Order: sequence, then C-alpha cells, then structure tokens
Amino acid sequence: MGGKLPIGGEMRYVVAMLFAIAVAALAMLFVSGPIASWTVAKFAFDNPDQVGDMHTGIFMAVNFLTLVVGWLIGWALGGTLVKDGDAA
Repeated sequence: MGGKLPIGGEMRYVVAMLFAIAVAALAMLFVSGPIASWTVAKFAFDNPDQVGDMHTGIFMAVNFLTLVVGWLIGWALGGTLVKDGDAA
C-alpha cells in the first residue's frame, strides 16, 4: 500500500547511499583538487576571480560525478542483498 518497498529492498538504498558518501568523500580529499588544479593550469585568465570560479566549478563537478559513481556501485552491490523476488 502506498509504494512501500518489499522486505529487503530498503537495504539496497542504504548501501547505495553509504557508498555514494564514501566515494564522494574520498574523491573530495584525493581526486577533485588535483583535477581542478590541473585543468585550471591549462587555461590563461584575465582575472583571478575567473581562476577561482573555474577551480570551484570543476571541483564541484568532479565531486558530483563521483557521488553518482559511488551511488551506482552501491546500488549494484546492494542488489546482491535483495532476494530475487524483492528487487526494487
């Protein structure tokens, strides 16, 4: 009634969220900064604000992409916890 998931299906969402958080946190610490700095170094800018804006935008974009990748990994692994008849 009301769109409730079958027993076991909720755990798939929890696993996906945990993986998304973990992968995004690791990327934020070790991946996003170097990628943003490397990308900004490839361009010439007229204004220091442009450098900061581009660095921030790339940093956030990489963090978002790794959040999505972490979610997909967690969703796939969480699917192993759901019984065949309980898939969400």
